[in-house]
Amino acid sequence: MLTVAASRPMTFAVVWAALLTLLGACGTGGGPPSKPGASDQDGVSAPARPEPRSDPHPARFDRIPGVGDRIRNRIPATTRQVVAVYGDHEDSAKSTVVLYTKQATEWRAARSWPAHNGRKGWTPDHRENDKRSPVGVFSLSDAGGVLPDPGSKLPYAHSAAFQAPRYWAERYWNDFDYVIAIDYNRVQGTAPNDPTRPLGRSKGGSIWFHMDHGSGTSGCVSLSKSGMEYLLRTLDPDLRPVVVMGDRAQLGA
Repeated sequence: MLTVAASRPMTFAVVWAALLTLLGACGTGGGPPSKPGASDQDGVSAPARPEPRSDPHPARFDRIPGVGDRIRNRIPATTRQVVAVYGDHEDSAKSTVVLYTKQATEWRAARSWPAHNGRKGWTPDHRENDKRSPVGVFSLSDAGGVLPDPGSKLPYAHSAAFQAPRYWAERYWNDFDYVIAIDYNRVQGTAPNDPTRPLGRSKGGSIWFHMDHGSGTSGCVSLSKSGMEYLLRTLDPDLRPVVVMGDRAQLGA
């Protein structure tokens, strides 16, 4: 019997539901583009970009850069870790992920990575299969993946149930080796591939951070393996981590 984690035994029904959900991961209908091997919305696969290194003297800010009052006021007062996803523009699949940690009254930029988001861009009203990532502020409470726990501080569900289907193009096979659930239309405290959607299926779901395959997603945010490992080892439930995500124009409004 598959288990999501040692403390979370899964019944046959839950395993079957999780597998069905995985087939629609990253906003439903997801995983690869409709034509296997197709590139992101810009027409070409994104070139490989060098992995940034930690800055021994991180930049410090009194507020998170590029985030206007409308979005900033949705960040809980108890949050001390923010993963900001800055989309290039509303219809772009390219973005930048920056991890900020609050110390006293200052936000410090710890690390940043090139990333991808929904291949059609961003939307404040995400719908099932729209191929856009939802704009907003969402908590980060659960993680998992095909690979064993790399030292995650978030509850980690290690299970083969995350495996991408082998009928997808090969470059997508490792997408879910590591995932961090973005708490959009899901139940916190459950495995990322739990199929429950409190807002209904029409609002989509299974929005995750996961491994990058070089182009846009069906709604998730993807970054490098080393970036995923860093986030898994760094995001701390005691610091109430959230993701602030959207294109730069909507984040700054």
